Amino acid sequence: MVAKTLFGFEELLAKELRNLGAQDVKIGVRNVSFSGDKGFMYKANLGLRTAIKILKPIKSFRVANEQDLYNQVYKMPWEDYMKPTGSLAIDATVHSTVFTHSKYIALKTKDAIVDKFRDTGGERPNVDLRFPDLKINVHIDKQLCTISLDSSGESLHRRGYKTATNIAPINEVLAAGLIMLSGWDGQSDFMDPMCGSGTILAEAAMIACNIPPNLMRKEFAFERWQDWDVDLFEKIEEFLLSKTRDFHYKIIGYDKSPSAVSKAKENIKNAHLDEFITVKHEDFFKTQKAGEDVLHMVFNPPYGERLELNMEEFYGNIGTTLKHGYPNTNAWFITSNLEALKYIGLRPSRKIKLFNAKLEARLVKYEMYAGSKKAKKQNN
Repeated sequence: MVAKTLFGFEELLAKELRNLGAQDVKIGVRNVSFSGDKGFMYKANLGLRTAIKILKPIKSFRVANEQDLYNQVYKMPWEDYMKPTGSLAIDATVHSTVFTHSKYIALKTKDAIVDKFRDTGGERPNVDLRFPDLKINVHIDKQLCTISLDSSGESLHRRGYKTATNIAPINEVLAAGLIMLSGWDGQSDFMDPMCGSGTILAEAAMIACNIPPNLMRKEFAFERWQDWDVDLFEKIEEFLLSKTRDFHYKIIGYDKSPSAVSKAKENIKNAHLDEFITVKHEDFFKTQKAGEDVLHMVFNPPYGERLELNMEEFYGNIGTTLKHGYPNTNAWFITSNLEALKYIGLRPSRKIKLFNAKLEARLVKYEMYAGSKKAKKQNN
């Protein structure tokens, strides 16, 4: 199988897969391949935080032109995977000088499958882009074509708990990956000081309690496959739920927009995580840290892409607030405004290159010591 992910999350995903029990884990670019049985495919879809899709390759072959592709796809035993009365959807990814148009490749593949059914039984499946019985992925790299079944269906970042979003919501897979890259393990208080619709808070709570991220989803594509095994699926669900753990710290969210606060509360309630998370209507720049204990902070400040901001002042305020209000804090945030980092006025201790949608971004870490850095070094 192949699990697709975001750029920069490949190592995280490989580690998640190994922890779940995957075999033959191999890291690619934006993907990790692995092997496992049908039960493991269910487990991967339910339990992986940084995967966007789980594909199950069923055939690979070399192709020289479109007719070649049609012939090879036509030869495949499609009756093993769907009924002639069923529906299908095809998406294609193409990295090739011979094949340049992914929509045309998807169309050619669809023609081959439909013609095969019509020629052998007289009936043909329909195309249904929204709720197909079988979702097929075609991947052409130079002249190597791989046909896979998409076991997930809708992208796995759609966890099912978010009904309310604000202007620029963060993708759930991105949120989970940021928290994991920041090294938070649920052993300290956690804060998102600009929490928007609450995605980072919800993902943090699920990580802390080891709750499978995709329990709330309405459907996975494999539930429409001919070999769907509901008893096995329920066993896997029970097994994953038996691995949850207690959490003894606080998860806190602030936002200065009242509408964001109410959306965050609604989403967190939908996810059944409200016992772990407190959301308050606060302007981060007017707050100070409560208590002496270590605080772990992860946030996604506005980028100015969709929200109008004075970047210099805004990022300056982040630096000032961290420096004066948040001692003994590990603060991590993601930004695609690489210029604006200059205005923070603090030196980051880490920088990790990522992408937020199409925007190149950095995940940066600022370590705020209790007292001065010099004193910290002398005490060690």
